[in-house]
Amino acid sequence: MAPRSGRRRGFLALLGPGLITGASDDDPSGIATYSQVGAQFGYALGWTMLFSYPLMVAIQEISARIGRVTGQGIAGNIREHYSPWLLYPIVLLLLVANIINLGADLGAMGDGLRLIIGGPVQLYVVLFAALCAALEIFLSYQRYVEILKWTTLSLFAYVAAMLAADVPWREAGIRSLVPSILWTSDYLVAIVAVLGTTISPYLFFWQASEEAEDERIDPNAYPLILAPEEAPRELRRISLDTQLGMGFSNAISLCILITAAATLHAHNIVDINTSAQAAEALRPIAGEFAFVVFACGIIGTGMLAIPVLAGSAAYAVAEALRLPVGLARRLFEAKAFYGTVVVATILGIGINFVAIDPIKALFWSAVINGVVAVPLMVMMMIMTMHPKVMGDFTLPRPLWLMGWLSTATMAATVAMMLATWAS
Repeated sequence: MAPRSGRRRGFLALLGPGLITGASDDDPSGIATYSQVGAQFGYALGWTMLFSYPLMVAIQEISARIGRVTGQGIAGNIREHYSPWLLYPIVLLLLVANIINLGADLGAMGDGLRLIIGGPVQLYVVLFAALCAALEIFLSYQRYVEILKWTTLSLFAYVAAMLAADVPWREAGIRSLVPSILWTSDYLVAIVAVLGTTISPYLFFWQASEEAEDERIDPNAYPLILAPEEAPRELRRISLDTQLGMGFSNAISLCILITAAATLHAHNIVDINTSAQAAEALRPIAGEFAFVVFACGIIGTGMLAIPVLAGSAAYAVAEALRLPVGLARRLFEAKAFYGTVVVATILGIGINFVAIDPIKALFWSAVINGVVAVPLMVMMMIMTMHPKVMGDFTLPRPLWLMGWLSTATMAATVAMMLATWAS
């Protein structure tokens, strides 16, 4: 195939799926997890952010390569090369976990706005859901991606909140760099929670599908398996985008943990169940500014996470069923795809109107994500080393090793989670 004309892109234009994926990982549910860990253990688990970074980069870069090399997402590749009976349970469980997570995030956004201006939480839940779904469905793909990129700036609210707190930087730095292990069940559960929040299946599906989508809408691009001359530039871009995106994600997670450690833990507040509780607890300790920016951050990160959760489910379902897929398509061109976005969002709203304990719901979401993540990661590792799937772009040895290390770590995490749950 003849090469298409080369493209020069500025630095910010190079950032896309990796940046958005990484930022969406710090969703309101994740904020609750990092706040709880910081409140309960202080700075003792800061090292997990550094430990998880290379693992997260590896598995997300592998996801991105799948999409850019083949021109389709993870579900489409599993459908094409493996039995559908391997695919359908994974997609179904992903859909259930995403809906639970989506509902929890919408509830957190509603609580965040109530803390700032008062008013009815359930009304805010509906309005946030409607806004997120409308933007995802009706905006052009290019404009929507730009909005998502700009929305990532909302995460700097947690940098501001951290700087407003009285942080003992020497202690925070040492404890974050030097691992300290406590062989207690609570400490092990906290490690499981951090790793389970950081490495999630919906992130795999989203980044792979967005790489494929970006290629489809670009008249100057082909799947790399058909246009290998594009590979050097595109694989460098993917690597840079993923490293910066996951670095941004983990840096913000660390900011949240440090903020909670310096304020809540320092004042013996050790039990935080939701991100809104964390924001409310900050007010009398760190002041009005820290409280407001923390609460605004919940809303901003939710505006980013809701479309990623709904969108990743839609990509997986539509690809699994061989239906038209993509945010670049118009509504009538991909009815099932956008229908999944709408149905997942409505069900997420519904979770906030029934008597479901949000903490238990998030626990089950974590369990389901763990059950999905390990076999999915194994399949991804097998796919990306198979020339039938990746052509000449099977994984280089260092990335292959880090991918399997990430998979083994996630398997150990799930085993610990199930062990602590059974005990």
